Amino acid sequence: MRFARSQKGMSLLGWIVTLAVLAFLASTAFKLFPHYMDYYALQKIITKTESEPAQIRSVRDFYDHIQKGMGVNSIRLNLKEALEIKQENDLFLLHLKYEKREHLIENLDLVATFDKEFRIRPQ
Repeated sequence: MRFARSQKGMSLLGWIVTLAVLAFLASTAFKLFPHYMDYYALQKIITKTESEPAQIRSVRDFYDHIQKGMGVNSIRLNLKEALEIKQENDLFLLHLKYEKREHLIENLDLVATFDKEFRIRPQ
């Protein structure tokens, strides 16, 4: 029975360290989550053009269509720097590439890099 009495659980210091680690991870997640949500929303806007009967005939039309979707989703991003669009006949080749930085502590930053290519044939 001595053994059962000696097991009392975590000490106060153990709880403080555990809570500090959890708070750090939560802070990091809350800072990166909006950037990933914007990326997935932007990805959805781009891929949705294939199934929508939108009037996209040129690269400029494609930029305008994506810009409207970004306005609806409140995505603040310089589209001309982040997205490169090329047109080959009725096929659009898109290269979405950008990075977002978020300040963490002192001189440490979190960096999220997004890079994806799309082949879209609008209707």
